[in-house]
Amino acid sequence: MKINENAKLVSGKVVLVPYEKKHVLKYHEWMKSEELQQLTASEPLTLEEEYSMQESWRNDDNKCTFIVLDKKRYDHTEASEIDSMVGDVNLFFNDEEDKSTAEIEIMIADPSARGQGIGKEALFCMMVYGFEELSVRCYTAKIGYDNHTSATMFTKIGFKEIQKSDVFRETTYELRITDDVIAGILQGSQLYKEERYEKR
Repeated sequence: MKINENAKLVSGKVVLVPYEKKHVLKYHEWMKSEELQQLTASEPLTLEEEYSMQESWRNDDNKCTFIVLDKKRYDHTEASEIDSMVGDVNLFFNDEEDKSTAEIEIMIADPSARGQGIGKEALFCMMVYGFEELSVRCYTAKIGYDNHTSATMFTKIGFKEIQKSDVFRETTYELRITDDVIAGILQGSQLYKEERYEKR
């Protein structure tokens, strides 16, 4: 999605930056993991296919992607974006008739970054961006039956189960945006601010 190509989202634990070509090589290495393929219901791609995917997603108005950086690593060790990458977060606008609903997806690929609240905070930042900049009023999430960590996180945030698919072995959850939900999300995305992303 071109609308977020100059957006940088900053919070207490994370920095979200647009998915650029420079991120593809590390992302490709992550996705060689059978665990991540299973958790994200993804097929392995060649590096060339991964570069093509990044470019097509950048130009697709129905997909919004940010790379998740560990803010502590990024700020305090003078690490590059590549060194600080820990995952990604996405919005998919699957319904052409209803752009106020988006499917949200989070992946923390770096095992050392799990269990620290980074995924939850990245999710909150993306949700704030979604309702402030993209007019999202309802989020859905599809989570595999075996992904208990994500299911627990989404339900704690307030997502409710609305559908199960034994064929795809996944549960669909939904969260409609109300004033109370917005207040909770803003509280969870501590120190959230949007800055201009300067490409390097």
